[in-house]
Amino acid sequence: MKRMLMIAVALVSMAGAVVAWEPLARADDEDWRDLHDQVQAGRLVSLPSVLDWLEARYEGTVLETELERDDGRAIYEIEMLGPQGQMVEFEFDASNGELLGIEGVNIEGMRR
Repeated sequence: MKRMLMIAVALVSMAGAVVAWEPLARADDEDWRDLHDQVQAGRLVSLPSVLDWLEARYEGTVLETELERDDGRAIYEIEMLGPQGQMVEFEFDASNGELLGIEGVNIEGMRR
């Protein structure tokens, strides 16, 4: 009986955690919809088009992509692992797809 009570308490606790996370999930969903709407309206360049540009010019594997807001400016940050193990971060203006900067070691070793 004690074990059944512990399981019931654990299930109730987990259900509470799910309810507590629900507003965060809604916020993420709203952010995604806002991003989608901005791309559809032409206010932001789509991430796939930026990745296509990057793949045509640099060798490597994309490890992480982020859309950051910096003083109201939308910036895509893309982290890549180069063929020689180098880690490089590319920053693009999300409103027009312009390459803003590259940080990392042996970037030239990634050029196609």
